[in-house]
Amino acid sequence: MLAATATLALSATFAGTSHAAGPGYTTLSTPVPATAPGKKVEVIEFFMYTCPHCYSLDPLLEEWVKKQGDRIVFKRMHFAQSPTDPLAHAYVTLEAMGQTEAVHGKILRAIHGERQRIYRSDEEMKQFLVKNGIDKTRYEQLFNSFSVQTKMKQLAGTVAKYQVSSAPTLVVDGRYMTSPSIAGAPGTSETQAGRQTMAVLDQLVAKAAAEKK
Repeated sequence: MLAATATLALSATFAGTSHAAGPGYTTLSTPVPATAPGKKVEVIEFFMYTCPHCYSLDPLLEEWVKKQGDRIVFKRMHFAQSPTDPLAHAYVTLEAMGQTEAVHGKILRAIHGERQRIYRSDEEMKQFLVKNGIDKTRYEQLFNSFSVQTKMKQLAGTVAKYQVSSAPTLVVDGRYMTSPSIAGAPGTSETQAGRQTMAVLDQLVAKAAAEKK
């Protein structure tokens, strides 16, 4: 069900939430202040672990982020289907632990490459994470903590603030939005659309950086 929802979300329109701005990207009708320090550019990926398109884009995005070095501050935000969404809850907990990067790729591969249904419950997700090196006691403490519970309640509103309605979507400096469905030329393969998205990201980061001067 979650995977189907993520797939359907890709066809969602951005009517009333963003404006056409140039080839491969749109602008947010109401910009969100970026939190990146100094002249660094903030890039946020909005994703879902059950989204096959997010899985397809991930290797290209990981490579792109590494090439940016100190030019950007890269973040991820997981869509939540509900305030108790197991995968969103797990991601927010891992974020609080500072462990998202340690298991991000492993979660995607488990769900899409190995067809493990670890998203069915909080317990199954926890067992998977513990098997992959996450401290069980600390995870349980933060999973049930006030700060994580509060962030889960606020997650849907935070995503709405960025005017994002599909996954994967990337927002640059709180002003510019792109994705494979926006940047990809009609008839291109998913891999080609992903590469076109990376090219658009290059342009948007350069544009945002120039505007900071």
